[in-house]
Amino acid sequence: MNTTVNWTGNMGFSSETASGHNMMMDAGPDAGGENAGARPTEYLMNAVAGCTGIDIISILKKMRLEPTSFHMDVEGDRAEDHPKRFTTIHIHYALEGDLPEDKVIRAIQLSKDKYCSVSNSLNAEITASYSINGDQGEKEL
Repeated sequence: MNTTVNWTGNMGFSSETASGHNMMMDAGPDAGGENAGARPTEYLMNAVAGCTGIDIISILKKMRLEPTSFHMDVEGDRAEDHPKRFTTIHIHYALEGDLPEDKVIRAIQLSKDKYCSVSNSLNAEITASYSINGDQGEKEL
C-alpha cells in the first residue's frame, strides 16, 4: 500500500487514498491550523472502528446473520506527554436484529484479537462492550 500526502499550506494536508478517496487533515486554530480537515488522531479512531465494524459484519454474514442496525461508540484516552499516543480505546458495539449473543461475542472477539489490522497495529489497549437490541451485554471483551 502506498500514498502521497501533500501539504496544502499552513497546517493542512491532503491525500488521495489508494482506493481513490480524498482525505483532508488539518490542525485546529489553537494549534495554528484552520480546521479544514479532521485531525489525524480522529482518522485513527475512526479507522479502528471502521476496521472492526467491517470485520464484524463480514463474520456475521458468514454466520448467515445480518443486523438491522449497527453503530459504534468509540472513546479514546491519550497519554499526556508526547507523543500523546492512544493508551486505551474502548468501542461499544450496538447491534439490533435477530442476533444470538454468543455469535455477536465471537464476531467481536475475532475482529479485536485476530483480524483488524488497524487495532492490532496500535500500541494501545483495545477494549470492547456490546448491546443487542438495547440490552447491555454482560461480558467485557
